[in-house]
Amino acid sequence: MANQDHFVGNNTNQANVVSNLKTAFELYPDDDRWGYNDDALWWATAAVYGYRAYTDSDLLANAITSWNHISQYVITQAQADSGMQPHKNFSIEGTCNGATMAGGVFWRPTIDDEDINSITTGLYIALSAFLAEIEKNSTYTNAAIASANWIKTHNLNSDYLVLDTVNARNCTTSPSTELFTYNGGKFVEGLSVLATVTGDSQWSDLALNITNAAVKTSVWGGSDGIITEGSETTENSDEVGFKAAFIRGLHEAYTRTSNDDLKTLIRSYIDVQYNALLDLAAQGDSYSANWHGPPQNFTTWGQSAAIDVLTAVIDSNN
Repeated sequence: MANQDHFVGNNTNQANVVSNLKTAFELYPDDDRWGYNDDALWWATAAVYGYRAYTDSDLLANAITSWNHISQYVITQAQADSGMQPHKNFSIEGTCNGATMAGGVFWRPTIDDEDINSITTGLYIALSAFLAEIEKNSTYTNAAIASANWIKTHNLNSDYLVLDTVNARNCTTSPSTELFTYNGGKFVEGLSVLATVTGDSQWSDLALNITNAAVKTSVWGGSDGIITEGSETTENSDEVGFKAAFIRGLHEAYTRTSNDDLKTLIRSYIDVQYNALLDLAAQGDSYSANWHGPPQNFTTWGQSAAIDVLTAVIDSNN
């Protein structure tokens, strides 16, 4: 909703966005109700979107508080060198496959959770880059760079699809077939902002390669280009929301790139999803989570999955 206002240039949703975000921050310490760092980062990124749309300083302050909290769970170079992370009760591997583990962000804050994953690290990249852009502070820039290098080095396959998880204790990884839209989408979003902040073309080039792979893969795309991931119609699931975050990340890249071919690629991909929603999945103003259809009655998860497509298409076709 905040992004829709930002890209359209109005404040239609301001009262609802600001009020509900502030309520969430008041209710849940560190923006984390369930004990997952990625959850806290989703809320913090939402606060940045709200600040960008409405310049509400309280939202920015909450985002910074969350960044400071999550930064405790980022492996620093010094921690990688020592093999210890102060918030974990096990020794960490300082390098995996010859590359430093510095920049990786633990999925959970619990002392015994060993997993570093791409969504938590990607969210941290995006939040850091947005804060660097807003605050003009190199601390955030350097954090984004370190974490971007972690995904680039450890969790990107040869086809430029973003992998999921690395175990910090023993360097084991999730299966190479465990691929999700949102890992690439959030990484592309963070890279696009980081490229703007630094002016370093390596990040925009990487975002281009990941985008090109992500919109053409058959892992989550049908032969017609429509996203197939998260198509559950009878119950909510995490995967339903993944594709919304994917589209949101692509849209951020669209708004920032000067590459006309990339703009055309992203616009065309978003248009495919939009036309699928309207032609195959819509029942009035309600949208099925299965974008191939058939239409169904209102569900919260179907609407949530659709909203980023509906927001992006307004801007990309303006």
